[in-house]
Amino acid sequence: MQINCDLHIHSKYSAATSKLMDFERIAIEARKKGIQLVGSGDCLHPKWLDEAKRFGAEDGVFSVRDVHFVLTVEVEDSSRVHHLILVPDTSKAEELYEAFSHYSHDIDINGRPRVILNGEEVAEHAVEAECLVGPAHAFTPWTALYAYHNSLADCYGDMKKKISFLELGLSADSDYADTISDLHELTFLTNSDAHSPWLDKFAREFTRFELDEVSFEELAMGIHRKNGRRPLLNVGFYPEEGKYNESACVSCYKHYTLTEAIARGWRCECGGLIKKGVKDRVKELADLPSPVHPPHRPPYIHIIPLADIIRIALGHGSTHTKGVRTIWEELIGQFGSEIAVLIDIPIEDIRRGKGVTPAVANAIEMFRKGELEIQPGGGGKYGVVQLPDTFSSTLPLSGGVADKSKEHENIMSAQKDLFDFE
Repeated sequence: MQINCDLHIHSKYSAATSKLMDFERIAIEARKKGIQLVGSGDCLHPKWLDEAKRFGAEDGVFSVRDVHFVLTVEVEDSSRVHHLILVPDTSKAEELYEAFSHYSHDIDINGRPRVILNGEEVAEHAVEAECLVGPAHAFTPWTALYAYHNSLADCYGDMKKKISFLELGLSADSDYADTISDLHELTFLTNSDAHSPWLDKFAREFTRFELDEVSFEELAMGIHRKNGRRPLLNVGFYPEEGKYNESACVSCYKHYTLTEAIARGWRCECGGLIKKGVKDRVKELADLPSPVHPPHRPPYIHIIPLADIIRIALGHGSTHTKGVRTIWEELIGQFGSEIAVLIDIPIEDIRRGKGVTPAVANAIEMFRKGELEIQPGGGGKYGVVQLPDTFSSTLPLSGGVADKSKEHENIMSAQKDLFDFE
């Protein structure tokens, strides 16, 4: 069976997270998105774990409104590197809590705790508790593996061989990561890292697996690619959509080439810090001139949140407007899920859908054909996704301002049907 998984989110108990991130609301939004298995996030937080226990668990998985959950947590080590941990059951979560509590001052108050341990020690504790562990959003320039280390071994030492996966993050895809031969044996995960249930955040990235059933053991076999279980697809942002794709100033968002940034000592002309982008960091790390995908690597299919496509078609400045939400709900109600609308449903059926304007249908078709345009993100500002000049609206992803000069513009590649990859 094919299972769409978003294995990295956060609960209402994490810092800077929506109070709406409770299990009931997450389950409702997962069904609308087309996600069958969700990582709980924050499972070391005592109150969140208590809430999870109320739903019961079988084979390391519990269900809310017919959506399955597996226990997960993200922790920050002493070097500020973030690690994603998948936990088999509540007893192992309690065991991991006990191990980390000796090294953490905020484990009882923050769903994403900081532990005074290095990456190797974090992995040792996770593996001892029979968990799966790997770097979270590995290329992000602030709190990630490659922000502070040059290789897996630099971070994890002798535990490198016990690392189960690598999470790509919003500013990288398989093409980026597979220029680094050190990563070829690992399974890549694409997850949303959502802090809210909003339409353009939750499940904006996901991984599709082939499993026999929904259980922790099956998921572990899928990640380790054993007994026919395997990842089928990585689905997520175009790297240019990510807010750290190119090197740019964190104050004014002016973009710089790597050569320019080095020459300026990583200081913008405005005085702000220039943050090295994922694209430039990957070039530094790459030992291959172009991506070499190992035989086990599934296709990576790029998507844009449906709410953003609707928003730019309507010319609205936010995905939270009534107009965007109304059309989004109409589409989901008629066609089952966001994934189906973005990829699978024939465009003529969408055009005939109740409440669907020609502009929205045209925008979805242009997305599928690869006719949308991107100005890459950088410095903490998401990339600008815009329709061609035949549309009057050129509003950006996540509420930024489109740059009409199109200095850094990229053209998206056309998308295939998800069923082409089965």
